[in-house]
Amino acid sequence: MSESPLVLVHRPPTFDYMDELLSHNFRILTTHQTSSAPLPVSLSRHASSITAVLNMGMLKIDADLLSHFPSLQLIVCTSVGTDHIDLPECKRRGISVANAGEAYSEDVADCAVGLLISVLRQIPAADRYVRSGKWVKSGDFQLGSKLSGKRVGILGLGSIGSLIAKRLEPFGCIISYNSRRQKQSIPYLYYPDVVSLAANNDVIILCCALNDQTRHIVNREVMEALGKNGIIINVGRGGLIDEKEMVKCLVEGVIGGAGLDVFEKEPEVPEELFGLDNVVLSPHAAMETSGSLDNIAQLALSNLKAFFSNQPLISPVRFD
Repeated sequence: MSESPLVLVHRPPTFDYMDELLSHNFRILTTHQTSSAPLPVSLSRHASSITAVLNMGMLKIDADLLSHFPSLQLIVCTSVGTDHIDLPECKRRGISVANAGEAYSEDVADCAVGLLISVLRQIPAADRYVRSGKWVKSGDFQLGSKLSGKRVGILGLGSIGSLIAKRLEPFGCIISYNSRRQKQSIPYLYYPDVVSLAANNDVIILCCALNDQTRHIVNREVMEALGKNGIIINVGRGGLIDEKEMVKCLVEGVIGGAGLDVFEKEPEVPEELFGLDNVVLSPHAAMETSGSLDNIAQLALSNLKAFFSNQPLISPVRFD
């Protein structure tokens, strides 16, 4: 009987919820993303035997790293985004890639709507106002803004974007979108570029993939088009926004506010944002619920099982 495949599990130290599940089906080798030694050095004894990698953090897998794993056949990411994976190099080497598919979609959509309501109604600022005793000393809190009837532009109408739209419809929001291409079966108004999307909406919500075409797709021009009352919600990737320009626009009042779950240089966050009551911050936690962790554990296992049984991947990443 042949040995089961050796799977490298690269994860944060506390993310051990998959270890037992995986170990029942595969030989696993666990490394932590906080390790000080370069991965090829720490794994030199096993590198030639590793046939799959489960990337539970944001380990950058580039051509140099791939060169150290000659037997690697599969990379499974527990993220939806694959901007930390060199996909062209994987394609060249014949390495298959799977991602989180739709495992997080509902939770991320919930978080996007939560961030939007939090910004419009200034819920975190109101909480601080009560806790600090200012309600007693200074009286009523400042007025917020209603969600009902808002024009909301969604950048990236995939699984997450569609669920966000579905959640906003009962509020009477007017939905429009921008994607790589217009979706003929979708009733929402389509804008072919992000500037026009911003100019015709009160809110833009970012949930598209980060790649060379979308990096800094929300720039100063887009923010100026959105306007002084406009709100940006980002549950995609930090690099979708020109963060330095966004900070300037928030401080200068060029835009009205932001709800941000992701940042360009995580976990670093621009300190200028900390004192702004019109900004709500979240530590890249939009997908982190117990339900979503169960979903991704089962999906990762299913992808591994399918691949090593010569079956199609459950959530493959396309290289085109």
